[in-house]
Amino acid sequence: MHTSLFALQLLQTAVPIDTVTALVSDSNTAHVAAQVSASVGDSGLTWLTIFGYVGALLMGLSLGLIGGGGSILTVPILVKLFAIPSVLSTAYSLFVVGLTSLVGSVSHIRMGNVHWRTALVFGAPSIVTVLLTRKYVMPNIPDLLFTVGGFEFTKAVAVLILFAILMVAASYSMIKPSKTTENTDSTGDANFNYPLILGEGLLVGFVTGLVGAGGGFLIIPVLVLMAKLSMKQAVGTSLIIIASKSLIGFFGGDLKAGNTIDWQFLFIFSSIAVVGILVGSQLSKKIPGNKLKPAFGWMVLLLGIYMILDTLGVFGGAAGGH
Repeated sequence: MHTSLFALQLLQTAVPIDTVTALVSDSNTAHVAAQVSASVGDSGLTWLTIFGYVGALLMGLSLGLIGGGGSILTVPILVKLFAIPSVLSTAYSLFVVGLTSLVGSVSHIRMGNVHWRTALVFGAPSIVTVLLTRKYVMPNIPDLLFTVGGFEFTKAVAVLILFAILMVAASYSMIKPSKTTENTDSTGDANFNYPLILGEGLLVGFVTGLVGAGGGFLIIPVLVLMAKLSMKQAVGTSLIIIASKSLIGFFGGDLKAGNTIDWQFLFIFSSIAVVGILVGSQLSKKIPGNKLKPAFGWMVLLLGIYMILDTLGVFGGAAGGH
């Protein structure tokens, strides 16, 4: 009963009540579909934006189910379904990824799965690099990089191509059988090579600053192999690192740079993603994430390849990003 009332209230926010009444009494399926479509348009919603919000929910679900790599869908959803310019999408992605990672880290903190010293050693250079990249590097990249045979390789195109390449790399780490051995004998006192960890932190921070991705698929193997953390500790610690560098990069870089932010949209999108990660975290207790990760990896691979070809205009549309 409560679910039905909620569904009716949700429908009324998008479709006028007189149209809802007409739909209930109308037996013509084609006419009903036409009326729903027209009403959605009148309310300011489009089918693409509806699919985009569904995508936000699925992104959160995937992040809750499989952990690292789940947030890789954020930028494609923002660019392709909401038509948000690619550079601005990377800023929005920092906020969304940071917030969802922060929410996801709460349960790991309660269970003691966060190794704070490792988070500091790895996270500090990442935070500094993200902040510098968003504040100084991104604003100073020229809008037009070069032209080849009439094709303008712009800053927006470069961001999308780089992000798509990152998607392909992330998909490979999801598809291939994991060779990362679980450190079951971890005592919670990490022993690692500081220069290597610092260097990796700088690299991940730079990548995050450029394309707005959390980089969990890069961070977790490093924490397991180099910092000798258990897998649970690596996942919990990576969420703290991702949340810190993403949110500080957004507020300290993009917001201070004066970028126009649609806060209403950003909070709605982020809230839906947070609901997804909470549901996904519960489902992960019943559905093993390692069984879902390869299938998700293939989807990310295909989407990454599509983004490269589409951005280059292979499918006949206008080449380039927004």
